[in-house]
Amino acid sequence: MALLTKKENRQSYVLMPVLLSACAIPISMLLWIINVIYSTFHPDTADHFEEHLVVSPWRWLAAVVIPIFIAFWGWRKKSVNISGALLGMFMGFILTLTSYAHLACLFSFFVTSSKATKFRSDRKKKLESDFKEGGQRTWIQVLCNGGMATQLALLYLLDVGCGERPIDFDKNYRGSWLSVGILGAFACCNGDTWASEIGTVVGSGDPFLITTRKRVPRGTNGGVSWVGLLVSALGGLTVGLFYYLTILYTVDTAVIQLAAPQWPIIVVGGIGGFFGSVLDSILGATLQYSGINDNGVVVEHPGKGIKHICGRQILDNHSVNLLSSVVVALTLPRIANLIWP
Repeated sequence: MALLTKKENRQSYVLMPVLLSACAIPISMLLWIINVIYSTFHPDTADHFEEHLVVSPWRWLAAVVIPIFIAFWGWRKKSVNISGALLGMFMGFILTLTSYAHLACLFSFFVTSSKATKFRSDRKKKLESDFKEGGQRTWIQVLCNGGMATQLALLYLLDVGCGERPIDFDKNYRGSWLSVGILGAFACCNGDTWASEIGTVVGSGDPFLITTRKRVPRGTNGGVSWVGLLVSALGGLTVGLFYYLTILYTVDTAVIQLAAPQWPIIVVGGIGGFFGSVLDSILGATLQYSGINDNGVVVEHPGKGIKHICGRQILDNHSVNLLSSVVVALTLPRIANLIWP
């Protein structure tokens, strides 16, 4: 019976993508038909908008299929639960509809942060009171990490339309501003995730509190290490690299040659990852409670037998992540505009 059960599970894993594809194709075609009908009954729409509002059936198909498979992969790997996978599919749909470069930011964040979460998980079990195998992100965590980027993507869809465009603040200021903001939100979250998931289990020394430089137990909110700060920049650089490569492969070469250089987006991603991690640590050290219980495990709520380390019980980890991503998404485009050659 046990063998039959395992075989049935394998068959279900094989059949699930097929069933999802069978549903995704008619859904994407229905969305494309609705889009064409809308453009037909609104002929007075300006040519500037009509060009971008009519979405090709291939993009509709990609916007439905790709997020489904990413969400299914994340659920199967226990990186997200059902609620997180469903919300992630919606976010992926919006981001894919606007630009494949925006989807690349989501993909790089989700995959690399999931790998970072599983890195040396056996050691994290001893440090985290609410440790979950594989991460198991809920819809709240997905919303706090990707909500700001999705909101900017909706603005991009309404203002700029859909399609890949190179970053050029002189020729396409609004589109470039929104794209860098989307990248900044994901770079912030990825940098912070890399710092907290890798920095806490690499090295032998305890981290130091970012506001006082005093040594604190591993897992303390606001505790940073030099390794953590380095990997936070690398996490942001990874998001920027994915964006850069996607632009190179999806935008016509002649268009890229006429636009500003695109390589600075990698550096901008690194800045977003580092800045986001530092901001998250400052908020965590001041507005998020950290204490240690009798077992030596760091907790986020005061109680009997818990010794206070730092911070006040004003924000939780989800609120800190959301606030950090909002700040970075709104400030990074300005920084990019100043340093862009």
